[in-house]
Amino acid sequence: MADDILDRLMSQLHQRVSDLPEGSYTTKLVRGGIPKIAEKILEEAHEVIEAAGEPEEAGKLHTIRESADVLYHLWVLLATRGITVDDIRNELLRREGVSGLEEKRNRREVSS
Repeated sequence: MADDILDRLMSQLHQRVSDLPEGSYTTKLVRGGIPKIAEKILEEAHEVIEAAGEPEEAGKLHTIRESADVLYHLWVLLATRGITVDDIRNELLRREGVSGLEEKRNRREVSS
């Protein structure tokens, strides 16, 4: 496991999901359940798309900020499911060098 901001954030989110500290936004999301978290992910994803369409450096910076919001909300969802950054890393490593089309085809074959 690397020790960077992404690992530290995921670790903190797992701790918050476990402890549910009062006054925490993460606690509020977790108590709302998957539907509340999903609603926020969709809202933030929409904002990323809007920001990406904005011109020049201001649009780029807005896209970065909104992307961080999407990642935070997605990671709250992952933490509620007990999924770690390493779980995601391992999945990406498994897919490395495999075309997206091949990956989708393999998923269909496994679920059939």
